[in-house]
Amino acid sequence: MAKRLPLIILLWLGADIYFNQAVQTLVHSSLLLWCYWLIDLLLVTGIVTVIFVPRGSRMQQTAITWLMGLMLLAFVPRLFSVPILLIEDITRLFRGWPPRAVWVSELTLGMAAVLFLIVLFGITRGRHFYRVRRETIYFPDLPEAFDGFTISQITDVHSGSFTDAEGVQKGLDLVNAQQSDVILFTGDLVNNHASEMDRWIPAFAGLKARMGKFSVLGNHDYGDYMQWESAEAKHANLARLKNVHSEIGFRLLLDEAVTIQKDKESITLLGVENWGKGGFHKYGDLKKATADVPDDAFKVLMSHDPSHWEGVTLDHDQHIHLTLSGHTHGMQFGIELFGLKWSPIKYVYKQWAGLYRNGGRFLYVNRGFGFLGLKGRIGMWPEVAVITLKRSIA
Repeated sequence: MAKRLPLIILLWLGADIYFNQAVQTLVHSSLLLWCYWLIDLLLVTGIVTVIFVPRGSRMQQTAITWLMGLMLLAFVPRLFSVPILLIEDITRLFRGWPPRAVWVSELTLGMAAVLFLIVLFGITRGRHFYRVRRETIYFPDLPEAFDGFTISQITDVHSGSFTDAEGVQKGLDLVNAQQSDVILFTGDLVNNHASEMDRWIPAFAGLKARMGKFSVLGNHDYGDYMQWESAEAKHANLARLKNVHSEIGFRLLLDEAVTIQKDKESITLLGVENWGKGGFHKYGDLKKATADVPDDAFKVLMSHDPSHWEGVTLDHDQHIHLTLSGHTHGMQFGIELFGLKWSPIKYVYKQWAGLYRNGGRFLYVNRGFGFLGLKGRIGMWPEVAVITLKRSIA
């Protein structure tokens, strides 16, 4: 964050200076104009202050949550309204730079107002605006008994961010309503502490699947993002979190494989510990997980970070048919309308949301069930993925 902070502030101030031209066209009160810039000054001061708050502390988490919401409310409406002014400036260039048209400034502020309301919905209601996303994937070598086999995938719960029990239960009820054969959870049950799940154990234990519930760890589950009083305390926290998986009825897979049987046929479910590029720990060991798995087995892999797919899975000596990941959250901010899918996270992760294919190997990246940092979601709504495996003719 510190490395990108100057660029973020420059982009923010640049958009503000440009947007301010529309404000000045319509607002002639010096007091209101001073208030406009005072809000920005306070937010920038808050961002810089957060850097010096103890890392991983509750104070830092609370400050980041509030600042992210306020930043988006202040920044997004202005940034996405600026193109209206830019189009006007192109025409003004050929008209000898006349004064800005009042109606264009009114349109700009009107657009900003609409976007403000959308962002406001996202940070107040979007955190539990769960959506079911369905994908049907065809495989020529899928065992016949598993034709139509259904998987409900959830990921990135981040239970330490939850406060609304009714909202969380709405999402869990939606998972159960899918009545899938298995429920797979692909990591980040907590933000840092295993104790964050204590309140939510009964609710998550209520998840039901005919053929079992399975899980893996995500990068946040290891407690790597906070300072512990000792290495023993950190180890005890992880040990407790592993027990929590058992208490909510999930079998935690730590670089291992399980066989799911149906009508004398089977598929193999693999689960690896977190492995990620870009400074994330590479705990996962796919070779260990597949050591005793037959080459011709149909394989579904749970791996929290989608960068593992191109970094390891595609080049693995065994064919991994389907990989399920999370981690990106779709950045909890973006646009998915009329076939358009965009989020700033696409500039960080090549595979960041939805279904991807490389030959006969598939990756599905879930947008996440919970939230972190920003206490909400804007456009990238929390997700329950339902994936149906179908047998196709080779």
